[in-house]
Amino acid sequence: METFWPEVLSFCQSTTKAIATELVAQSARIPAQRKADGSLVTAADQWSDQELRQRIAAQFPNHGVLTEETAHIFPANDWCWIVDPIDGTTNFARGIPIWGISLGLLYRGTPVFGFLHFPLLQQSFWGYWLENSGLTGPHGAFLNGEPIQVSGAEPSQNHLFNLCARSAAILTNPFPCKLRLIGVSSYNLALVALGAALGGTEKTPKIWDIAGAWPILLAAGGEFLCLRPEPLFPLTPGENYGDRPYPCITASRRELMEQFKPLVLAVQ
Repeated sequence: METFWPEVLSFCQSTTKAIATELVAQSARIPAQRKADGSLVTAADQWSDQELRQRIAAQFPNHGVLTEETAHIFPANDWCWIVDPIDGTTNFARGIPIWGISLGLLYRGTPVFGFLHFPLLQQSFWGYWLENSGLTGPHGAFLNGEPIQVSGAEPSQNHLFNLCARSAAILTNPFPCKLRLIGVSSYNLALVALGAALGGTEKTPKIWDIAGAWPILLAAGGEFLCLRPEPLFPLTPGENYGDRPYPCITASRRELMEQFKPLVLAVQ
């Protein structure tokens, strides 16, 4: 494993940078269409999806791939990449600069490495979460190579909690933090890992919205609570994850999770 992790990081850095060059040129310039689940898709999403699948196959031929736009069946490979070719397609299509590429690397069904690249923000997050995997390697979470960790602050109106558009009902009740709707699931999780937000909630994210950011959040010391009855990970080979939402809450520490959870569940 000594050379494997540097290879994984280098691959993610070079691949997302190369693909982002074309995506930046297409942002706000191509039409978007609505999919059956209500999310948007553009030709750029589909192109990025194909490019990422081809590059993963060339670099890691023994690894499986599950992506938003094509392959939704989780494969039986020990190693599998979960890909969101553009997280934040609505922002991308409307010219809002917060969107990115999300890559999660799973070992036997559980993410052990995540990489998020937001080209117009010039931010790349990555993190290693090898707990209980039996693997050895690096640890920690990073932004552009610098270590990051969650905030230890107490909630106040000077601190942030992120929402998705479908969880906006929280606005009807008092909340101990300022609320923000950014429109990118992976970035919402990354902001908690960075310490910029104390928590957040997503009502209908799919597995590709979570897989890249989950190990980064946990490696930075954060908490993730999936509101489905079954465990989030490991994923099951042969299962179709295309239509399965994963409502969740994130927090910078366990005590805040206990504080945020009833406020979120009250409007679910």
